[in-house]
Amino acid sequence: MKLIVQIPCLNEEHSLPQTVRDIPRRIAGIDEVEILIIDDGSTDRTVEVAREIGVDHIVVHINNKGLAAAFRSGLDACLRLGADIIVNTDGDNQYKGQDIPRLVAPILAGRAEIVVGDRQTSKIPHFELHKKILQKFGSTIVRVLSGVDLPDAVSGFRAFSRDAAMQLNILTHYSYTVETVLQAGKRKIAVSSVHVGTNPKTRESRLAKSIPSFVINQLNTMTRMYAMHQPLRYFFVISVIIMLTGAVPMVRFFSFYFRGLGGGHIQSLILGSSLLVIGFQVMVLGFLGDVISFNRRLIEDTLNRVKKIEIDYLEKLKKSDDSS
Repeated sequence: MKLIVQIPCLNEEHSLPQTVRDIPRRIAGIDEVEILIIDDGSTDRTVEVAREIGVDHIVVHINNKGLAAAFRSGLDACLRLGADIIVNTDGDNQYKGQDIPRLVAPILAGRAEIVVGDRQTSKIPHFELHKKILQKFGSTIVRVLSGVDLPDAVSGFRAFSRDAAMQLNILTHYSYTVETVLQAGKRKIAVSSVHVGTNPKTRESRLAKSIPSFVINQLNTMTRMYAMHQPLRYFFVISVIIMLTGAVPMVRFFSFYFRGLGGGHIQSLILGSSLLVIGFQVMVLGFLGDVISFNRRLIEDTLNRVKKIEIDYLEKLKKSDDSS
């Protein structure tokens, strides 16, 4: 059983040594523990420091591609390296590495395929009140959209089984946290949560440069992912809203029309008719999106099979090289 801890990094030369030092190299039920960093276009000595402190594997992005792309590159690399369990943590030493055994325990016990670390943000002293409120609100929205009950849906400290990692296809360019939960919910992947500790803040978040931009980006991700996985329901709700809005001027027009006063209210008839037509068109889009969604699932299943074939081939090749 091999565990690989992946760490997306952007200019983390100062915090990376402590982050790596806190990762336990011996865990009950795990035969091998390896560490992989994904350098996302750092301009400092992150890569050199990683080599100096004995990181096992390094993936380098020549330029900065964003956190989601770094996470995706890490998953692909871990799978190619034969990981049975993948743990993702941050390079700024936000999460306590000593909690990794607790994080992977539900996967080892066969109770979950993805485990998300609950930071218990209400108890973190350096979290401002508005940040705690947004975290709770965001987790509630994710729970409603995904059907997965997580108290800390945006936590980046999480563990993935090999099979779960192969099923995830990260499409967003912003952050992987919300998208992975939404995909897990729609694919019926077993997800659980465990309490984890956090360390004192070493720097300001680079992902949430401002509260408005963070909220907008997360809502954009949620909306796009939900529309992708539930297009019929998504467009049906929008269609009903538009049609109900269009029904108001229509009712107004006919109320005047049957009293012989319809001639002066033709604008209501035009507006209502236009909205009803638009609502019907949106509903048709929902049906088309639903058909496309089925095709996307077939493509994803094919991609998953290709990944398994590729990884199995690499493992056989490695065993052949070892035996020779």
